[in-house]
This record gives sequence, structure tokens and C-alpha cells, in this order.
Amino acid sequence: MRALTWHGTRDVRVDTVPDPTISDPTDVIVQITSTGLCGSDLHLYEVLGPFLDEGDILGHEPMGVVAEKGSAVTALEVGDRVVVPFNVSCGTCWMCGQGLHSQCETTQNREQGMGASLFGYTKLYGQVPGGQAEYLRVPFGNTLPIKVPDGPPDDRFVYLSDVLPTAWQAVAYADPPKDGSLVVLGLGPIGDMACRIARHRGIEQVIGIDLVPERLARARTRGVSTVDLRDAGDGVEDAVRALTGGRGADAVIDAVGMEAHGSPIGSIAHRVVGLLPKALGAPLMKTAGVDRMAALLLAVTLVRRGGTVSLSGVYGGTADPLPMLQIFDKQIQLRMGQANVHRWVPDLLPLLTADDPLGTEDFATHRVPLEAAPDAYAMFQEKRDGAVKVLFTPGS
Repeated sequence: MRALTWHGTRDVRVDTVPDPTISDPTDVIVQITSTGLCGSDLHLYEVLGPFLDEGDILGHEPMGVVAEKGSAVTALEVGDRVVVPFNVSCGTCWMCGQGLHSQCETTQNREQGMGASLFGYTKLYGQVPGGQAEYLRVPFGNTLPIKVPDGPPDDRFVYLSDVLPTAWQAVAYADPPKDGSLVVLGLGPIGDMACRIARHRGIEQVIGIDLVPERLARARTRGVSTVDLRDAGDGVEDAVRALTGGRGADAVIDAVGMEAHGSPIGSIAHRVVGLLPKALGAPLMKTAGVDRMAALLLAVTLVRRGGTVSLSGVYGGTADPLPMLQIFDKQIQLRMGQANVHRWVPDLLPLLTADDPLGTEDFATHRVPLEAAPDAYAMFQEKRDGAVKVLFTPGS
């Protein structure tokens, strides 16, 4: 089959690799029809190379059709249409029972000190082959894949793999009052969808902050107030206070994470660690990793006293300096973590109706064949051509 594979920093290629096979009676093989490019994939593209091997298959936002199933799979039939969550979770352990699928005890990577395995996401998370490919082996066939109806286009459902539950959890964790204010830092896929979800849930004032003109314009069409970082500069706090009665936002979602602009030292550290040999880079990142903290620091500044900061942007450092005096003095609540996909599916599936209130069918800005994936990674990394969400179509 054809698959997108990692070969080095900013070097991904579409190669011919062996087809996946059934290795456990509860496995299914899914023929991928659509698969997304996530902002988190860019961390593999540039930062997390020490935890990847050449030839690793990337991608964790796939959907498709069941092509083959193991002998113990009873919940699905060949030909069923499914979305595959990015968490590799069993659905039956104690953690999954608490709705913490990203901490699944069956697939936790204890030797790495990390949570549940993820599709296509490094040795830290199980080194499980990913879904930017023509076929994908999916374990826990009775509990992990999300069966969806035939008929509507893939765009209606594919975001159940990551974007929708991650954005929903970000808003749920932020928990702003309906008559209050929510600031969303970063209007990439997660930030954009978080704004849509917040508006759908009736949050009165949603403020999106970014520096890419196309992303700001896109948010405004959904009733979101916007602040352009290029214009606001050092006055972004004043701009938010002016929109929130001088108090600051009730809640802030950091949908940027360690890819933040405006952190030159962190940026240099990222590039240096990414270029080191694995034997040096991996231990250094585990023990002395430093993120670009601009977005988180801005979130702490913009939230009102007694407010909540919800982190959905990925951070990977282990030696990040936090402004604890400010966090403590302002009595800020911090909530964060990988999205627990299955926890939020019952809330989300009813919204993927004919009315499409979240605008899933026009959410993708680019749809390209899998063979064009390397160029799409570069475009997305550079925020070119209005790229917010890219979908790959294997086999086309």
C-alpha cells in the first residue's frame, strides 16, 4: 500500500509499504477514504524527530470502510463505515470507564511514563502505524471504531477522529458562562472549531486571536469577534479588556501550544533538539525540554481573576517555566490533556445532522491526494494559501 512516512526533520514521503494484517482476533483492517493533517503532525515534522524512526507511518485522523475483521469482532461487518479515534483505547478498562480514554490502562506506555497509545505518534505513544495511508490496522474492533451511517460525505464525520472531540473538550474544560466571554488563542483547526462549538453552545462573546488574515476572516463569518496580533502587537491585553468590560476573559483556550510565535529562545531550542542524534535528543527532550510558551503566558495574562485556562494545544517540554506567582495570585484554574474521544461522541454525533450546525462539510480548506502529502505538510507548516484544514484522499 501507499503511506506517508517520516524520513527526517521536514522530510516526509509517500512510500510503498507492506499492507497491514490481522494480528489479534479483535483487529479490523480499515480501507482509508479520508484522513486529516493535524497541527500535532507538524510537531513530528520538525520537533519530535528524536522519538521517530525512518519509515514510521504518520497520521491520526482517519476514516474509511472495514475491509477485513478478526474472528472475535462482532460489533462490525465488512463494508461498515467507521471513524477511527486518535486514542488507541480499549474501552473496557477502569480509565476508559471514567471517560479518560487518553489514559487507557490497556495501552498506557508505562516504560515511557506516558498515557495511552496514539495512532501515528512516536515511540512515546506506542509507535503505532498511523492513518495517512491506504489501509490501517485498528485494534479493539468491538469498542474503538465509531460506526457512522452511509450517505453523507466523509467531511461530515471524519473530524470525530480528533478535531471535534478536541475542540469540544477544550470548550467543556474552559466552561465559560453563557453570558460570559471566551478567548480562543489560535484559529487553526482546533481553535476555529472551538469557536464554532462555543457559539453553538450559546456562549455570548467568543473572541478569536490570530495573525493569519484568512483565519481571522473565516472566524468572523461564524459570529466571532477577532483580534489581529499583527495590529494589536503589545496591546492585545488592552484589546481583550476593552471587549470584556475591563476585567479580562472568563476563560481562555490555548489552541496553539508549543508552536507559538514570539518565543525565539524556545524556537531555537526546538530546532536544535530536532537536529540532534536520537541518542542525545531524546533524553534531552525528556529531561530538559523547553517549549515556546508565548501562547500559554498570553492566556494567563488575558484570563480574568478566578477564570479558567483550557489547554488543547500540545506542549512537550519537561522544564517549562510557569509564572506560578501570577497563576496563584489570579486564582486561575488550569485544565488540559489529550482529548478523550469516546467520552464526547454522544454529544457530537447528534450534531452531524442534515443541518450541519458546526459547518463540517465546508471546514476543510484543502483536499488533496495522499501522493501530494509532502507538499501539503510544507504548506500547512508555513500557513500558506489560507490552509486551516487539509484532508488527504488515499487512492485518488
